[in-house]
Amino acid sequence: MATDLQGDGQDAATGADRIARVEAFGAAAQVRRLLAVGRRGLPLGYDADTGQFAQTVRRSDGPGGRPRPEGASLRYAAMAALGLSRLDASEQRAVLGGITAAELARATGVLAREQDDPGAVALAAWAVAETAGTIDTALFSRLGATISSGRPLETVTVSWIVTAAVAAGGELLAMGEAMSARLLAAQGAEGIYPHVVPATAQNRWRRHVGSFADQVYPIQALARMSRASGDTALLRAADATASRICELQGPEGQWWWHYDARTGDVVERYPVYSVHQHAMAPMVLFDLVEAGGTDHTSEIVRGLRWLEDHPEVDEPLVADAVGLIWRKAGRREPAKAVRRLSAVTTAIRPGMHLPGLDRVFPASRVDHECRPYELGWLLYAWLPARGVTA
Repeated sequence: MATDLQGDGQDAATGADRIARVEAFGAAAQVRRLLAVGRRGLPLGYDADTGQFAQTVRRSDGPGGRPRPEGASLRYAAMAALGLSRLDASEQRAVLGGITAAELARATGVLAREQDDPGAVALAAWAVAETAGTIDTALFSRLGATISSGRPLETVTVSWIVTAAVAAGGELLAMGEAMSARLLAAQGAEGIYPHVVPATAQNRWRRHVGSFADQVYPIQALARMSRASGDTALLRAADATASRICELQGPEGQWWWHYDARTGDVVERYPVYSVHQHAMAPMVLFDLVEAGGTDHTSEIVRGLRWLEDHPEVDEPLVADAVGLIWRKAGRREPAKAVRRLSAVTTAIRPGMHLPGLDRVFPASRVDHECRPYELGWLLYAWLPARGVTA
C-alpha cells in the first residue's frame, strides 16, 4: 500500500528560518512564546490509548480544572502529524506516547482509507508523504477515484489534493496539475475563491461566499505546485489571492472570515480566528515568498499583533498557563445569524449590508476552546522541516 518517495516535491515546505524574517519587526519573541504554548498544548488533545487526536479541547470552568478533550478527528491528526514533524524525534515521542509523527501519519492514513471524506484522505496522503517519505498508494487511488467522479469538492479539499501530490512528487504531480487547473478555473477576477468548486454546486445565496480557509489553502497549493513544476501562472494566481486578502486585512491586523468571490470584497468579518493570525496566514504567505512570490511579512506581523492587542475583547487569547490559544473572538449572535444575513444581502446586491449589525451583534465573545490542528499548524508554520522520521 506504500512506496518510498524518490525526492520530487517532498521538500517544498522547507524554506528559510521564518522566525528570522519577523525579527526585524520585533515579533520573534512573540512567536517563540506561541511555539512554547503549542508544544505544551498538543499533548492535551492526544489520546495515547486510541492513537487519535481530539476534535477540540475545551476550557474547564471548575477551579483548577484540566482542559477537557472532546471527540476525535482524522483531519486534525494529519495536521498535528505535519506540525509535530517539525520537532525533534524525542519531542515527538514525548507528545505521542512513544511514537513519531511519521508513525502517527501512517496510522492516520490507514484509518483514512475507510473514510468518505476526501479532505481527510488528502490530508493523510500529504502527511504520510511529507513526514514518512512514502506514498500511500491506497489513499492516492481514493483521491483519483474522487477526481474521476467529477463530484463537486470544497476548495480546501482541492487545494489539499494539490499539496499532497506535490509532497509525493513524481508521476503524481500530474494529479496536482489537473487539480491546480480546477482552482484556476474557480478563482474570481479579484483573486478570491468560493467555498465549493464549482461554485454553482451551492445554492444561490451561498455560492459567491468563500471563507478565509478557502483563500489560504489555494495560495499554499499553487505556490508549491509552481515551485515543483516551474509554472509561473500558478504563482501569479497565488499572488493575486494573497494580495487581495492582505489589502482587506483589518486595521488591527484581523484576517476576516468571509469574502465575495465575484467582487473580492468582505462579506462578513467575524469571527476572527486565532489560528488564522498565528499559523494559517504565516504558513501560506511564507510558502508564497519562498516560491518566488510577493513578500507579505509586514502583514504577517500585523496579524500576530492582534493576538496581543485585540480591540474586540478584553481578556487574553493566549492561555500560557494551560498551553492553549483560545479559538476565536466572535459576535454575540444566535446560530451564525450575521453570516447568514450577510450572505443573503450580498447575494441580492454585492456589497449590501444591513445597518446596525455591529451594534446589535457586537464581536465581544471569546470561544474558550482550542483544536489540535491549530497548534499543529502553528509548529508547521514557523519551524523548519527536519526531513523524514522513522
